[in-house]
Amino acid sequence: MVFLIAAGEVGFWVVLAAGLLARYGLRLRRTGAVLLALLPVVDLVILGATVADLRGGATADWTHGLAAAYVGFSLAYGHRLVRWADGHAAHRLAGGPKPAGMPRYGAARARYEWGVFALTLLAAAVTVVLVAAVQWLVGDGARTAALDSWYPRMGLVVGVNLLVAASYTLFPKRPR
Repeated sequence: MVFLIAAGEVGFWVVLAAGLLARYGLRLRRTGAVLLALLPVVDLVILGATVADLRGGATADWTHGLAAAYVGFSLAYGHRLVRWADGHAAHRLAGGPKPAGMPRYGAARARYEWGVFALTLLAAAVTVVLVAAVQWLVGDGARTAALDSWYPRMGLVVGVNLLVAASYTLFPKRPR
């Protein structure tokens, strides 16, 4: 499973790079758009392989939960990541404007961090739903018990991100 997840991550970046290269380097906008639209297929392959592995009789371990987390975070953060990469590719390959970075100080930075928190909360929710769905689809609590550790793990991730966002609100960073 770890190999599949790693291959999925590499596949995501390869498809993203190919889409941006086609769009900006080769000026094939439709081809680039089609390639970028294929990015969710990587997630579906990982999720499908995970379910197939467990339904085929495998006992769940941490890697099956990692696959769900990969898909959850990819779904939540994927659009933002593609938009970020698209802006940088447009700047470097097509002479577009330099993309704005994240805000560094004050209320703007706090708003940014709350946006990150919202995406993390969405990613954790998707992960939890996927883990529960996989457990339900397999239907054997003994074989999927290892996935239960992903519920508090996602709670911890959300909690840490909540603290970060709150810290930028309560103690805003100021320019030197």
